[in-house]
Amino acid sequence: MAASIIESAWLYLTTHFSDFQLACLGSFFLHESVFFLSGLPFIYLERAGWLSKYKIQAKNNTPAAQEKCITRLLIYHFGVNLPVMISSYPVFKYMGMRTSLPLPSWNVVLSQILFYFILEDFVFYWGHRILHTKWLYKHVHSVHHEYATPFGLTSEYAHPAEILFLGFATILGPALTGPHLLTLWLWMMVRVLETVEAHCGYHFPWSLSNFIPLYGGADFHDYHHRLLYTKSGNYASTFVYMDWIFGTDHGYRKLKALKTGNTDKET
Repeated sequence: MAASIIESAWLYLTTHFSDFQLACLGSFFLHESVFFLSGLPFIYLERAGWLSKYKIQAKNNTPAAQEKCITRLLIYHFGVNLPVMISSYPVFKYMGMRTSLPLPSWNVVLSQILFYFILEDFVFYWGHRILHTKWLYKHVHSVHHEYATPFGLTSEYAHPAEILFLGFATILGPALTGPHLLTLWLWMMVRVLETVEAHCGYHFPWSLSNFIPLYGGADFHDYHHRLLYTKSGNYASTFVYMDWIFGTDHGYRKLKALKTGNTDKET
């Protein structure tokens, strides 16, 4: 039943819109919708002080800082993201991206998205470490670190050069496999939701990092924003094993151990 509804909806889209419109404009609209709808609530949570007991840092961002982030994001998205999506269309068509029926099976979709997550995390880790070298941090990556207390929307607040540099990690997997556009859309949606959650500034009892082994989440990435660039660590985008393997999570692990020790003493 659900599959037939999805296929009917997909048939409607492919009948009324061209491949170019769906792959470029449709992807951009979907990205903006998922990004802002998932990120904006954290601004209101912070302003209202709701669920503050789950907030990782006590400090709050000013309304002016939040509005600056939104304004810059709109400029970057329309000035950088949209042109990149349009220019990438021939590449994805060449690599085999399709929009036609039948839709791929869920086994194919899930296996491809898992591959994208693993590949993206590996490439992002090294690209992120490079951005934390002195010159690149000063001239490029420091823009993203203007917000030492991150909130959901700061996940994509970055220098245009960084958007292109680290965006490569996100599109590499799909470019290599030439997926169905539906798979590409689902990958984009879960990747956006993941990075918004990692920057949200809250660690809830229902946060995915409490249930999924090796998943970093907000607590893991928030530490990265609080420290000076030379000592931050926690460079991976989604998982924790790259930082563990290469020893770039020592500070975070030490802090967690200290907190656990203090909690044990209190109890």
